[in-house]
This record gives sequence, C-alpha cells and structure tokens, in this order.
Amino acid sequence: MNNIRILVWKELLQVFRNKAMLPLLTVIPIVQLILLSFAASNEVKNINLAVYDADQSGYSHRLMNKFTASGYFVLKGYPESNEQAAQLLDRDEADLVLCFPKGFENDILKDRHAKVQILANAINGTKGGLANGYANAIIAGFGKEIQGELSAEWALARRTNAENPSAGRNNNGKSGTTDLSADKAVAMIPPVPASIRVLPQVWYNPTLDYKAFMVPGILGVLVTILTLILSAMNVVREREIGTIEQLNVSPIKKYQFILGKLLPFLFIGWMDLALGLAVGKLLFHIPLEGSLVLIFAFCTVNLIVVLGIGLLISTLVETQQQAMFVAWFFMMIFILMSGLFTPIESMPGWAQKLTIPNPIAHFVAVMRQVMLKGSGWRDVAWHFEVMGALAVVFGTMAVLAYRKRG
Repeated sequence: MNNIRILVWKELLQVFRNKAMLPLLTVIPIVQLILLSFAASNEVKNINLAVYDADQSGYSHRLMNKFTASGYFVLKGYPESNEQAAQLLDRDEADLVLCFPKGFENDILKDRHAKVQILANAINGTKGGLANGYANAIIAGFGKEIQGELSAEWALARRTNAENPSAGRNNNGKSGTTDLSADKAVAMIPPVPASIRVLPQVWYNPTLDYKAFMVPGILGVLVTILTLILSAMNVVREREIGTIEQLNVSPIKKYQFILGKLLPFLFIGWMDLALGLAVGKLLFHIPLEGSLVLIFAFCTVNLIVVLGIGLLISTLVETQQQAMFVAWFFMMIFILMSGLFTPIESMPGWAQKLTIPNPIAHFVAVMRQVMLKGSGWRDVAWHFEVMGALAVVFGTMAVLAYRKRG
C-alpha cells in the first residue's frame, strides 16, 4: 500500500505543478459544459417559411399567422406560383413552403375538408423532418379550432330552427326558397363528428427544457473524455521523458504501478463531476431527484473502465501522438453511439449491441435516470453489472500489457 500511496502522490504532484494542467482540468470542462448545453439541442427554430396563397382568404391568413406566431418559423417571402416556391427551396432561401390552393376557405365551409400543401427542404433530414412535424401539428390544431367554431355555429342554427320553425318564411307569410321546417333544418345540418380529447401529462421534465435533458449527458461525456485522454497519455509520457526506467527498476509490482496511475485520475474525475453538478444546479437549475451517492458510485465504476482503456492504450503505443490518435478513435465511436444526440433505440440492431460495451452510453443513461427520474439501485443495476465486468476485463488487460521495459 505504501508503494501505491507514493505513486499516487507523485502523479498528483506532476499534475498540480504544471501551471497549464489545472485550468485544463477545471476551467475548460466547465466552459465546454456551459457552451455545449446551450448549443447542443435537437430543437429546430428560425425555420425559413415562404407562403404561396392562391386563395387569399380569411382562413388562409389565419393559418399563416399561426405559423409565424409559433416561434419556430420566420416568414421570408410570398412566391406567386408553385414554380417560384420550388425555386426558393432550390436556392436554400426557404426551408418550408406552405401552399394554399384556390378555394381553400370554400372547401372548409362547404365540405369541412380542405387541403394544404407543404414543401420541405430535406437536405438536412433532421431539420426537414422536424419542420414538417411542426407544420403538421400547427395545421392539426388549426383544424380542430375551425371544427369547434363551425360546430358551434351549426349547433346554434339547429337550436334556432327547432325553437322557431317559421324563421325561414318570407314577409308575406308564404314559404319561399329559404323556408325550412324544423325537421328539415335539423336534417340538413352536418353532424358533429365525435372527437377524442388528449390531455398530455409530461413526467420528469414538465417544462420540456432541453437543457435538463442535455446537461447530465454532456457532463458524463466530458468527464469520460478527460480521464480517457489523460490516462492514454500517461505511461507513454513517462517513456518519452525518460522516467520510465526509474519506475522499472523500482521494487513495485505491475498491479501497483497500474493502480498508482489509475487512482489520481479517478480523483480528478470525481472533482470534475462535482464541479459539473454544481454548475448544472446553479446555472441551469437541473434537478437532482435521485441519490448523489449513486451517481458517484457509478462514476467510480465507469471511470475504472475508461482508465483501464486509457492505460491499455498508453502501454501499447510508442508516442503521445499515437496515444492521442488511438484515444480519439475510440472517443468518436463512444460519443456518437452513446445516445447523447441520437436515441439508441433508433439505431439498427447491430449498432444497439455495440453500445453495450460503450462506457459513455451507460454513463449518459445513468446520469439522466438518476438526476431526472430519481431512479434507484434496481433501475440502474444492469449498468453497474456491465461496467463492473468491463472494469475487470480492461484492468486485467492493462496489467498484463505493462512490461518493465524502456
């Protein structure tokens, strides 16, 4: 134990004596957390909208105003034909074009059924899909609103004709073309279709604040990346500066050497996690519904896996540059397949299986579950089991890969 304590103290001294290292370990991750939490969002706003209105009616203007008032669309122009609308999409001057055909209002009043065309620029599939989804939601809401208004008018007409059957007679008391009996009036009024009312109830993030969803995941990614890079460069750095020979001739065993290299960066990971949680609470008001002890316990297991991978890389490569390239290769895969930006459930089956040994995927999932849902041990036990198994595998591989050689 004394050998491990001395190695840990040596590593910490090397870190904190470097004036550039401490800001890199504290300030840079916090700045990244703040910037990415504001910038990394799947919400799409400021969608350029063009409107081709061949009807020029009250209903078409009402629907167009609902688009501009939604906060998602910015009105960019009024093309005078479908051809001009297509040209706006071709020149990327519009992301979405709303086309009202002639007779739009008349179709609503006459048949209670009207069509409106949506042209979406889907070069950016995510933006095009979300813009189309927003548009359909606005149109559906407008349709329900119009249906309610027309239903109220028809109900009033039905009640008026039922109470005053002679309301349609002319001044001479003779029936004219507008003369309707109460029975006929009721029969000619279109029935109001039954509707299902949906009352959504949002759990765990009632305000739908995207930062509450992103901050825990980004924090997990930053802590993992930082420890992976530092550990991947650690042993090879000793080799480059020539101090590895002194360690090789010292009376320490291989597992003691690996533990002495692992524990300092585990402490640094805890420190960055604590700083990130404090910033998330104070700046973004991220809730912490679950146990803080559970978060740090999983962070410990997760970082052991990451540090094992980093130390394994460091013992196998020859230079720090090689270590950076190899670590970057794994980081890109881990981040893009972590579920931070794209749900794992939306990935192909083979890709979902590849996320099982991904430490960032488990860290992101646990952070979100514990912080937002208040999940307990039973809810995240599977993540602990997977990370525990990986910790044994990569820790053992790192010990076996280390050789006492220059």
